[in-house]
Amino acid sequence: MNQPSKPIARSEQLYQRACRLLPAGVNSPVRAFRAVGGTPRFIADAHGPFITDADGNRYIDYVCSWGALILGHSNDIVSDAVAAAARRGASYGAPHEGEVLLAEAVNAAMPGMEMLRFVNSGTEATMSAIRLARAATGRAKIIKFDGCYHGHADALLAKAGSGLATFGLPDSAGVPPEMTAHTLVAPYNDLAAVEQIMAQSGAEVAAVIVEPVAGNMGCVPPADGFLQGLKRITEQHGALLILDEVITGFRVGRSGASGLYGVKPDLTCIGKIIGGGLPVGAYGGRRELMQLVAPLGPMYQAGTLSGNPVAMAAGLAVLQQLDGTAYERIARMAADLEAGIQQAAAAAGVPAQTNRVGSMLSVFFTDRPVTDTAIAAETDRKLYGRLFHAMLERGVYTTPSALETWFVSTSHTDAEIEATVQAFGEALREAAVTH
Repeated sequence: MNQPSKPIARSEQLYQRACRLLPAGVNSPVRAFRAVGGTPRFIADAHGPFITDADGNRYIDYVCSWGALILGHSNDIVSDAVAAAARRGASYGAPHEGEVLLAEAVNAAMPGMEMLRFVNSGTEATMSAIRLARAATGRAKIIKFDGCYHGHADALLAKAGSGLATFGLPDSAGVPPEMTAHTLVAPYNDLAAVEQIMAQSGAEVAAVIVEPVAGNMGCVPPADGFLQGLKRITEQHGALLILDEVITGFRVGRSGASGLYGVKPDLTCIGKIIGGGLPVGAYGGRRELMQLVAPLGPMYQAGTLSGNPVAMAAGLAVLQQLDGTAYERIARMAADLEAGIQQAAAAAGVPAQTNRVGSMLSVFFTDRPVTDTAIAAETDRKLYGRLFHAMLERGVYTTPSALETWFVSTSHTDAEIEATVQAFGEALREAAVTH
């Protein structure tokens, strides 16, 4: 069993120093462990499926940089590509062959992305895709789904109210209500709510944006016919369908969720995996839409570091290693992990649901199937917090929030899966006893 030692003195020292300079000592909120308590582990090294903290404790990692590292940490081929690219120059501010090669690889795998534009993050990708949808349709409103996260652009930081369909209210301080006044919110997996919104405001809706597999309320797959229904409804009303595949792109299959579920969106946003662990994003779709992007058209979007050669080289090196065999293997390991979690929960007498799509999975401590954010929110978060720390003590690093997704990489082996299942069973029994 992968057993770390208990002391975390170095992480604690670094956290105290970080808190003097960084909000909550971190550069992205969930890293602060506020949802589970305790001191964040400061990572010093990572290889394969393992991360090692500043105190030398090693963990099997299921965060995998929030899904970006499908090959695991420090993959040799990716590392060599990054080093070679960096020696040629980290940024040119000019076109280069690497952009063309990665764009060709993305287009070959996801043919619906006839043209695309590289950006620096998933937030930039979704923000730009929505701007493009508004430019193409001449309409202002968008529909998103409660619990689906599309980055921290102002218009997308909105959540649902108590009704089936409601105007979104800002979900963050600093976002004026008028910034989300054109954002309409519906429950995930609820086509009737979308139809209701469209009946009232369809002529004003530019686009529906959705995570085809929700990854930010935990892993929640689409209900049968949900994505196909969104395509039908948007076509009926002259709106565009945007699939936010920042997580699912190249994660649930070579052609992403659009290929897995047989849905061709008007626009697609991708990120994470296509950067090999470096900052990246992209949006793309039908040629006639993308030709509206400057300098070909009137929709302006730019970025100094967009398409930088190091990220392009890393992404291409990742995609070149992903084939059908790789996807079959990580899906099988994730299925084994899912089965082990369910068996352990049953043995402990703890109500639990696991959702899985390919190598994405989540465990919810509730007694009914999780199909939307309202049900996901019922999970026993205090139990999860105790489980999280009990898993850390047994050398397994999972998401420091009950409503996030675990990821399996190609660097995981059956040995790590078996060790994780054993740790989960022990940790859950310990966490449940102190419930």
